[in-house]
Amino acid sequence: MAKRDFYEVLGVPKNASDDEIKKAYRKLAMKHHPDRNQGDAAKAAEERFKEAKEAYEMLSDPQKKAAYDQHGHAGVDPNMRGGPGAEGFDGFSGAFGDIFGDIFGGARGQRNGRQVYRGSDLSYAMEISLEEAATGKDAQIKIPSWDDCESCKGTGAKPGTSVKTCTTCHGQGVVQMRQGFFSVQQTCPHCHGSGKIIPEPCTSCHGQGKIKKQKTLEIKIPAGIDDGQRIRSSGNGEPGQNGGPSGDLYIEIRLRKHDIFEREGDDLHCQVPVSMTIASLGGEIDVPTLQGKATIDLPEGTQSGKTFRLRGKGVKGVRSSYPGDLYCHVAVETPVKLTEHQRKLLKELDESFKKGGYKHSPNDKGWFEKAKSFFA
Repeated sequence: MAKRDFYEVLGVPKNASDDEIKKAYRKLAMKHHPDRNQGDAAKAAEERFKEAKEAYEMLSDPQKKAAYDQHGHAGVDPNMRGGPGAEGFDGFSGAFGDIFGDIFGGARGQRNGRQVYRGSDLSYAMEISLEEAATGKDAQIKIPSWDDCESCKGTGAKPGTSVKTCTTCHGQGVVQMRQGFFSVQQTCPHCHGSGKIIPEPCTSCHGQGKIKKQKTLEIKIPAGIDDGQRIRSSGNGEPGQNGGPSGDLYIEIRLRKHDIFEREGDDLHCQVPVSMTIASLGGEIDVPTLQGKATIDLPEGTQSGKTFRLRGKGVKGVRSSYPGDLYCHVAVETPVKLTEHQRKLLKELDESFKKGGYKHSPNDKGWFEKAKSFFA
């Protein structure tokens, strides 16, 4: 059976616009869709549906439409010309996805027939103090932004000139390359997917349509954030192409080296210098915390390297339910720059220690026993 004229199938005149062709196909596709027809009418509806789909595939593509208008069915019959009609599943998804994507909200990475591209993400390194990381803060940063060029009003064309539709892809942004029975769709090499050509680019923006500037962005640093963690600011990256979405901005946190504390996860560590006298006799010492001053009660005979743990005096992480701890590491200081009187007193003290044997130096005995073999 001879095929019906494609314009007759869709019920539109030969000079119908793209929108009229699309609207006619949508109406027929919804009417004859197999899901909407059951029983005896199902088979006839399926045939009408396929017929309308094929007609729309040909008349919605400028190249195929031109070939059909000039040669009729022979111009788009792959068996006769190896022409643009042989698209297999690619052609089906093109027509079906175009119409039913509009009806049911489908997204295909294209806009108005052109390829759209998401903008690149940007990274920003921010250095903050340990105190700011622990409590959080509001900050302002300057980042690059892109505004419409004032000279060309965002068109990219030199004032007094206009943007032209790409003659290679007819504004589609993509072209189809045939290799035997296969049809491959790729980005148009002439317009690079934009569907447009700028014969005379704007000298201010060099045809980009946008000017790079700087803008101030308000950033909220959450309490407990740690070194290397990132904050995402959606849509503040580079702009997309052909109407595509902008990328994101990632603020990467860098903790400034602290004079006293070192952070390890939610815990804090610090070294506490203690005089030889207090370490020997014991007593209370004051230590700093992020929340203020705290007191540690040193027992008599505290040795260098002894660690004291202060619960809950660390940092409460972003995802933690309770704060970490503070670990205070004792460092016993040896006196320096002694006077002659102090030297005399220390020698007398040392003589009294020697008379007492190892009881004043509990670690000496074990160490010397282990080292005997080296002294032989």
